[in-house]
This record gives sequence, structure tokens and C-alpha cells, in this order.
Amino acid sequence: MKKESKSKADERRKHNRITIMTGLLEPIEIKFQDPDKKGNTPSQPAIISNLSAGGMSLMTFMQPPKMNILEICLNVPSLEKIPIKGRVSWVREKAGVYMTGIAFVDISKASEGKINAMAEDFQDCETRLSLHLPEACVENCKCHYLCNKPQKDESLFQAKENKTSK
Repeated sequence: MKKESKSKADERRKHNRITIMTGLLEPIEIKFQDPDKKGNTPSQPAIISNLSAGGMSLMTFMQPPKMNILEICLNVPSLEKIPIKGRVSWVREKAGVYMTGIAFVDISKASEGKINAMAEDFQDCETRLSLHLPEACVENCKCHYLCNKPQKDESLFQAKENKTSK
């Protein structure tokens, strides 16, 4: 029975995800703003655990506000200051830590394409790693700045060494 519900969830996903928690916890400052209300809301620290062109999962230490639409400025390496509108899909709290799923409801096509390209490169890397291929990490990876895998350092060191020996 669990297999059915898991496969249904997999089918709902339209975008590949970049799982950031496996290699690097990416800290960001996030502002949850209600577009219907004027004024600034204070930013709060958050840690992105995964990201796709359709949404993200993040960890905060304050409960996200209860509002219909959130305005978010996503500012992570290689995705600088992307304005996004989203909605909170789910919240799980444990010991004062909130895991929150945010579904994007308004994101530019260019930003969506950039995140999708990063997620595809991330998935390609995961496949090469799982197959134990020697060149798992490539220099032109679009997810390079969000990657903290040990293979990244090894692969880049070998690439530089190969260039200098020629």
C-alpha cells in the first residue's frame, strides 16, 4: 500500500529536484511577505533542503506566516535575487524547527529554466556517481556552486592536473 502512495507522489512532480541537504545545507535569508499588505516583514534565516523549478523545501526556526501567497526573493549561488511568489504547501514542526514545503505559483520562465538545468545536471551527477564512473563531476555543471560533494574537489583537482601535465 505504501508503494502506491509513493508512486502517486512521484507522478505529481513535474520538475527534477536538487537535493541540497545531502551535500550542503544552503543558508539563506528569506522574507515572507504578504502582497496584500504594505510594509516590510523582517527576514529570517532559513536552510534550503531541496529546490526545483516548482518549489522548495526549507527549514526555519520560526513558524512561517499563515497567508495565501508569499513573495520570496531567492538568493543562492548562481540564482541571484530571483523574485518568486509561492504558497506554503505543508509545515512539519519538531522541537521548534519547522520544515516547510513551498510551491511556486509565479516564477519567470528564465528562472524556471535555470533551475531545471541545474536540477538536470544534479541528477546526471547523481547517476554518474551511482554508476561509479571516473568523471562524475564535470566543470561545466550548472549546479556547481550548490555542490559540496567530495567528488567535486577530486574531479576538479584531476582536471587541473591533466591540463598542467599537457
